[in-house]
Amino acid sequence: MPDVPLAYFLTFRCYGTWLPGDRRGFFTNGSQFGTPAREPSEALERAMRDRSNGPPLRLNAAQRACVETAIAETCSGVGWTLLAVNVRSNHVHVVVAGEGSPEKMLNSLKSWATRKLRGEDLLPRDRRPWSRHGSTVYLWTERDVEGAYNYVVYGQDKSEEAGQPAP
Repeated sequence: MPDVPLAYFLTFRCYGTWLPGDRRGFFTNGSQFGTPAREPSEALERAMRDRSNGPPLRLNAAQRACVETAIAETCSGVGWTLLAVNVRSNHVHVVVAGEGSPEKMLNSLKSWATRKLRGEDLLPRDRRPWSRHGSTVYLWTERDVEGAYNYVVYGQDKSEEAGQPAP
């Protein structure tokens, strides 16, 4: 196995779209990769929704295109290789290779996407677009990279983006 990963599989969610307690399961801060999701809790989800600073954000088609462009521009600008990107209405998947920690990459991509959304008047200045942190999976082998690429490019259900709600 190499000393450094070949790439990273980064995922970040739109604000308020997957709260602790969610019926799909959830992870807490500090959860390690491979840790099972926590059990759903309606009470916890309701409490977290009550503490939210605004409604959940769902990206429309123009916002999704803007975020995708921002990610491509950021990667190009800092010398990272963008292998795959899929901007959904409630989350973003990126497969990227380059120097630096995946946490730094994740934060940079979120920051520049936010700037571009606001710069194009697609997001009000007082609106928070992203949930805190995200997922940073290390891709050590070509097989890992291929699997992440295939998931991002081919493995996402398209019904939600066509106006149909996701199950």
